Amino acid sequence: MSHWQSLLRDVPDFPRPGIVFKDITPVLAHAGAFAEAIAAMAGPWHGRGLHAVVGVESRGFILGAALARELGIGFVPVRKPGKLPGPTLSIDYALEYGSDRLQIQVDALPPGARVLVVDDVLATGGTLKAAAALVRRQGAEVAATAVLLELAALGARASWNDPAPLLSVAML
Repeated sequence: MSHWQSLLRDVPDFPRPGIVFKDITPVLAHAGAFAEAIAAMAGPWHGRGLHAVVGVESRGFILGAALARELGIGFVPVRKPGKLPGPTLSIDYALEYGSDRLQIQVDALPPGARVLVVDDVLATGGTLKAAAALVRRQGAEVAATAVLLELAALGARASWNDPAPLLSVAML
């Protein structure tokens, strides 16, 4: 187990009773661990002709922006409704404990741009799939998807039917 993985912690009954939240905050707070986690996420993508990292609100912003910096490419946020100025594209999706909606600005990515879609944790896969769908609606290509942590027990990988490859840096 890497140093950064040892810093992950469980928060029981958050955001609802029965949910065990995987908290990456201690990783983010430790400079060396954060750098190690970003390096692990960036490794496979150097020199792959990517144009941008698309990060999903909110912890995907933190990882995605750092990853974009590491790769020397731009960063595009995918946000919850009402947070982005100008015209947006929206998509509704299911969570393991409800539903939600994501948005991206209509001009955030040029057609044909090759992007890496990033989030913090893969639970059921709904959020990552929704973000990838928004990218494709803009005419951009989802070259790959990446998460810091995959919750294997929830089975998202078994139902991952997206053509983009999925990288999980760690599995629990």
